Amino acid sequence: MELDPKKIIEVLEKYEAEADQIFLIRRQMVENDRGRNANREALTALSKKDRTTRTSVPSPFDSMMKNTQGKPMVQEVCSTCGSHDSSETTWMMLPGADLFVAVPFHAVHTMLEKDEEKIGFESKKLQSLLKEKTLFLSELGALADSIPPGVIRSLVALKDKP
Repeated sequence: MELDPKKIIEVLEKYEAEADQIFLIRRQMVENDRGRNANREALTALSKKDRTTRTSVPSPFDSMMKNTQGKPMVQEVCSTCGSHDSSETTWMMLPGADLFVAVPFHAVHTMLEKDEEKIGFESKKLQSLLKEKTLFLSELGALADSIPPGVIRSLVALKDKP
């Protein structure tokens, strides 16, 4: 059986291209995890700040039971900040800029929760893409199937000499 060097190079280039894509996907997954952790830290800090400014989050049932003149019987209450004062602001660093702005508390935690959902979706998408690429790489076949084991051993043992 004669080995065609061009064919071997084509096969190795195909493997390398797929492996590079897998490494890029993994690097992006690490970056997403860093973003998710930063997002969780920010949400935790907001919830601690919220707990220190109020004794507890009122339940929707409590707001329904209060019958005040001119106000509706049912009031929508945010599950995170309750009926937090909308005029209270929180300092937030704008994404992609080194600029701090005072933003209403409710808007900040709403933005962070939406970012958390978006990052979760992106992570799941990257995981499925990684599975597809890994499966495709395995379907290409092992090197030993298309190249004799002796050639693989020589490639692995190959060393650069000055």
